Amino acid sequence: MGLPTNGSTGENQLKFLIYGRTGWIGGLLGKLCEAQGITYVYGTGRLENRSSLEADIAEVKPSHVFNAAGVTGRPNVDWCESHKVETITTNVVGTLTLADVCRSKGLILINYATGCIFEYDSLHTLGSGVGFKEEDTPNFIGSFYSKTKAMVEDLLHNYENVCTLRVRMPISSDLSNPRNFITKITRYDKVVDIPNSMTILDELLPISLEMAKRNLTGIWNFTNPGVVSHNEILQLYKDYVDPNFAWKNFTLEEQAKVIVAPRSNNELDASKLKNEFPELLSIKESLIKYVFEPNQIEVKA
Repeated sequence: MGLPTNGSTGENQLKFLIYGRTGWIGGLLGKLCEAQGITYVYGTGRLENRSSLEADIAEVKPSHVFNAAGVTGRPNVDWCESHKVETITTNVVGTLTLADVCRSKGLILINYATGCIFEYDSLHTLGSGVGFKEEDTPNFIGSFYSKTKAMVEDLLHNYENVCTLRVRMPISSDLSNPRNFITKITRYDKVVDIPNSMTILDELLPISLEMAKRNLTGIWNFTNPGVVSHNEILQLYKDYVDPNFAWKNFTLEEQAKVIVAPRSNNELDASKLKNEFPELLSIKESLIKYVFEPNQIEVKA
């Protein structure tokens, strides 16, 4: 069975099989499908169990498969440093197995990956506006989580049926969600202040459904164009949500003393995504439109 060409798939033919039901992105995908009237089913198979994935596909007969499952660690990626085999089992073995099964069935796999596989370097300096492109080789191996993600991305690049979406520091309008980057940094005692590429899920997840409809494959920097710093986000939070909010900064050296694994800081070049979806907003525009304006407190006269 051959793979779909890059033409669009008719709306009435769509049926999405989604992995990651209990995850943040997986849950949001189901809500988006409901809102758009797209038939979807959550997979019950284990990613590393090939026969269970084949059974899911045989039963559901999907038009596309989405993978939002994976190990990021609780409460953060430091967990992966002490649970390396579990991390490999899901993030490497599981993802590759799913991609391989999908290829054998002629199905495109939309895989939510990470852009935390790069760090600023001499060619991509902080503040330069020069971002890492899709074809650049990952240069950040500071955390075991990132190391496994770079490894699996390199291997998946050989599968012509996979659409790899590099998500970074995901943000949504749900400021109560502990996975939300904004929620995280508002709860920290201290934060670093470094410009980064980030992903506004309210804008980008619907785009990922559209990418499936267009049968797009390959690697995509799945972030809003441009960068935003921690302090810029927290200032917007103070302006729109909580006028009494205050925060403290600390340096990367000070941060290193309270985390197990280093964190990735980078700018990804989002021009490939912007060319495909010209309506894509810059990170700061998207933050205001999709996150802060909907959460704006009413100022009493």
